[in-house]
Amino acid sequence: MQLQAIDYTSPTAAEDFVKSLRETGFGVLKNHSIQKDLVSAIYKEWQTFFDSKSKYDYRYNVGTQDGFFPPDVSETAKGHTKKDIKEYFHYYPWGQCPEDKKALLEQYYKEANTLASELLVWVEKHSPAEVAQHYSQSLSSMVEGSDQTLLRVLHYPPLKGDEELGAIRAGAHEDINLLTILPSANEPGLQVKAKDGSWMDVPCDFGTLIVNIGDMLQEASGGYFPSTSHRVINPEGADKTKSRISLPLFLHPKPEVVLSERHTAKSYLHERLVELGVIPA
Repeated sequence: MQLQAIDYTSPTAAEDFVKSLRETGFGVLKNHSIQKDLVSAIYKEWQTFFDSKSKYDYRYNVGTQDGFFPPDVSETAKGHTKKDIKEYFHYYPWGQCPEDKKALLEQYYKEANTLASELLVWVEKHSPAEVAQHYSQSLSSMVEGSDQTLLRVLHYPPLKGDEELGAIRAGAHEDINLLTILPSANEPGLQVKAKDGSWMDVPCDFGTLIVNIGDMLQEASGGYFPSTSHRVINPEGADKTKSRISLPLFLHPKPEVVLSERHTAKSYLHERLVELGVIPA
């Protein structure tokens, strides 16, 4: 089973998109505003980066979490014991970044943020009144001026056959943030968990945009919008020798935003990063 793409230009796009989010935790958009050529150019530039030794010159800052995260510090999904088979770079406009790769990332970051803010307006507009009344402020204003939104350039390297038994590219997990915006990767593998426990393939047709709910939106909506488990499975056959590049934008509110009676965005993020083993308790 596969999720169906929604035409961003359709008169019913907002309603259809929010319905998909509500039912599956995911929405897939086609004919959206993010340029294919921009995404393709970023994939090519960053494949070169991950293939080079110079990536270690940008090793991540523990305190600010910007920069390059090598495979030995890769995340372990909540409830799992094996590290994911991946390496990645965290880009923030204020953080470190190779100078020759900054321009395209800056452009994508702005375009994706603009679209994501519009999608939050869609979500709020189509939230039932009894759900919307619990939002401490409009969803789009939660991210306005935020410097916490993260662009992650992910690299899943080719499999060599010596990987730890049971390890996969990304174990089943939920995202922490409000919404995640993800252009289709250059290789398949992303799956979302359906309500019946089965796994659905997410389209990887180049040009589609995948959007999923994060835990913070689930928290803010009192569980009405579900943060759905997803994973990246290992390829088989000849595909094992191929790299997979992915470019998720994790839309984060300002730290002081109140998500619920239990949490601000800052307290929720800290709790989850400790669970992931990214920062000490």
